[in-house]
Amino acid sequence: MTNNAETLALAERFVGAIARGDVETIQACYAPDARIWHNFDEIEQTLEQNLATLGWLSKRLTNRHYEIVARHTYDGGFVQQHILTGTLKNGEKFRMPACIVCRVKDGRIVRLDEYLDLAATAALRA
Repeated sequence: MTNNAETLALAERFVGAIARGDVETIQACYAPDARIWHNFDEIEQTLEQNLATLGWLSKRLTNRHYEIVARHTYDGGFVQQHILTGTLKNGEKFRMPACIVCRVKDGRIVRLDEYLDLAATAALRA
């Protein structure tokens, strides 16, 4: 069982690693068989697929920062509302509100459900 302080520390470590593009720490935060789901396509990703997606994001968005709007633990995980900001390759500023719900077991994320407006990612995909 993971306590609230450990869960909050995991959330902080995980989000910080994504902001820095630290793939090793991101991978260490996930359980090896973790599944990642997004509301816009309703498809589960494997850890490897998610790491590839995060690598893609790192190439398209520099100066990444997560403004944490709210973060709460619950028995078995955490939920976080945030705004991802950064700079696009063309120099324009990027801003995307999102929410993640993470299930945690033995100190690692076993499932992440991410909710965002796909239209907000259009500038990334351009």
